[in-house]
Amino acid sequence: MLGSIAEGTTRVANILEGTDVLATVAAFRKMSVTIEGPENGHLSVEGVGLSGLGAPTGEIDLGNSGTAMRLLAGLLAGQRFHSRLTGDASLSARPMRRVIDPLARMGASIIPAEHGTPPLDVHPAGPLRGIRYTLPVASAQVKSAVLLAGIYATGETCVDEPRPTRDHTERMLAGFGYPCERKDGSVCIRGGGRLNGTDIDVPADLSSAAFFIVASTLAPGSELTLAGVGVNPTRAGVIDILRSMGASIELERERLVCGEPVADIVVRYAPLRGVDVPVELVPLSIDEFPILCVAAACARGKTTIRGAAELRHKESDRISSMVAGLRALGIGVEEFEDGMRITGGEPSGGSVDSSGDHRIAMAFCVAGLRAGSRIEVRDCGNIATSFPGFLQIASDCGLRVSESS
Repeated sequence: MLGSIAEGTTRVANILEGTDVLATVAAFRKMSVTIEGPENGHLSVEGVGLSGLGAPTGEIDLGNSGTAMRLLAGLLAGQRFHSRLTGDASLSARPMRRVIDPLARMGASIIPAEHGTPPLDVHPAGPLRGIRYTLPVASAQVKSAVLLAGIYATGETCVDEPRPTRDHTERMLAGFGYPCERKDGSVCIRGGGRLNGTDIDVPADLSSAAFFIVASTLAPGSELTLAGVGVNPTRAGVIDILRSMGASIELERERLVCGEPVADIVVRYAPLRGVDVPVELVPLSIDEFPILCVAAACARGKTTIRGAAELRHKESDRISSMVAGLRALGIGVEEFEDGMRITGGEPSGGSVDSSGDHRIAMAFCVAGLRAGSRIEVRDCGNIATSFPGFLQIASDCGLRVSESS
């Protein structure tokens, strides 16, 4: 996204060729941006500058990517053309008002479907104006959408966070040479600047690594090294939570790569115990809760998760989906509106429905390591959304997984 509106060439190495990323690439090609690749993990973007995007040829289909939908709503709000953002059935059921409302305060004209869901029609609405916006719920996606709109706004745009959330957008803006001020829980940006194309080396994804961190923790005798993983402190809550449960996780060769903290993660088998997850760690691990629930299901004692209502608005309602799946495997779970309480034990075999959610599907694949018999995970087609090759890598690491039609 930033490479497309920068001046000059942006080269990206180690890009994830998942369907979410490919949908975003296709979106900018529709807006007259020349993008080469991805090929063998490399991508090249010829930036068109802040005012160089062209009106898209037809609808912009973002597939299953809620991140792309919400961030593009902010970036496109300041353009001089109409665009229509669509997605698959899952994305079309996800709420967008949390993004639309602050953008409307900036002067944007974004019309959703009847219930505040996609498709979104983004109309040209004249110059945007900077605002100060306090997030009602900690959300990196909403923060990033407002900041991207702020690039096109007059004056200063500030976002105040109730708790820290992922700061990849802020770090990336700095990498493209766009000033972004961060202080005391606030992020501020002034419109009218410029971004300069740059070279980016993408660290391995902690959300994807989390499945193998938990797998190694659960398998007796296991030891696994995950090389070059991004360990940005605003999203490393999964490591802190697992360590509090007794996991053996060490960070080696810690370094900075393109402004992002990176390390090799060494994980060894360790018995886990239930914990009360600190609410301040919830926004820092929101995408990892499906696999954290599997860890809790195999731990001794009870694990309580609260303050995680955001999970109900992901690719599926991840609270109800995980509760149903764990119960199908014989694990005791008490469901709350904003979380759950899991009584650990040994999962039985059984059949679970992933609700078309890639992270839930992968989480229950890992649960098979400790299950008393075979686990069948249904509706797994969306795994490629974030982790193409997951099943092959899992098999290479010793998980007994197979795919059936």
